[in-house]
Amino acid sequence: MKIVLSATLALFALAGSAQSPAPIDYQFDDVRRTVTLTSGSQQSKAAKGTKALGGDKVQTGWFSYALIASQHYGAKFELYGSTDVRLSSATPGVILSLERGKLHAIFDKVTGSEPRIVQTPGALLAVRGTQYDVDVDSQGQTTLRVFEGIVELQSELHPAPMMIRAGEAANYSRREPPAPRQMSQREREQGAGRGPQGERGPGGDRGMGNDHPRPPQNPPNQNGPDSGQRPGDDRGNPPPRQGGGQGGQGGGQGGPPPPPPPPPPRGGGGGPKPPGA
Repeated sequence: MKIVLSATLALFALAGSAQSPAPIDYQFDDVRRTVTLTSGSQQSKAAKGTKALGGDKVQTGWFSYALIASQHYGAKFELYGSTDVRLSSATPGVILSLERGKLHAIFDKVTGSEPRIVQTPGALLAVRGTQYDVDVDSQGQTTLRVFEGIVELQSELHPAPMMIRAGEAANYSRREPPAPRQMSQREREQGAGRGPQGERGPGGDRGMGNDHPRPPQNPPNQNGPDSGQRPGDDRGNPPPRQGGGQGGQGGGQGGPPPPPPPPPPRGGGGGPKPPGA
């Protein structure tokens, strides 16, 4: 009886090990400047094409950038400067944990029941095809901004999951429950055109080239339409004088002042005679 029981337990153990999921694999699709990959006790510099596994840590330096892809889950993560993440986690369904910094997540719209979760300080973010930003500061204050799709936000400080939809945001931390809100116009503009190597390019805001409008090529006439300035004179030259010199001949038309009168003729012995002499 003991032999049969031991054999049965062994079969269950083998079946469980055969059904255990394989480690999630990741790949660096792009790397800019300094990105450090820590696998166990070994550290190395990540480069484009570098492979990583669940449990590895990734750290980006100042003004650095990394694009990490998980083909199995149809997910891509843009990591910006001074960001720390752990790939995968001991929590079931978590494929990335954000500890500090900022990332932009892009998930394909796949079907199925397999969860795809990003862990942040104070909440778990589950998705079904979406794009969003997550920003964690040094104090653990977290800001979520959803640009496409829906994010299910699960916090221990809130009794029920919260659905954050496109155009909405939420602020929370380990000590503060999520507070959903509408994104500001600036947040919407910053999220427009996001995506790997998108319009804003690697580095994100950090890469927003449309935030500063170009100066006008032809500065407007600051003197107004009735200032007397000649048409087309938009180079900053001063307008012509309005009044003439003496007599005001042609002064009101915006033309040049009249020339000074010629000097009187000189006499034989002295200066000019006074009038009426």
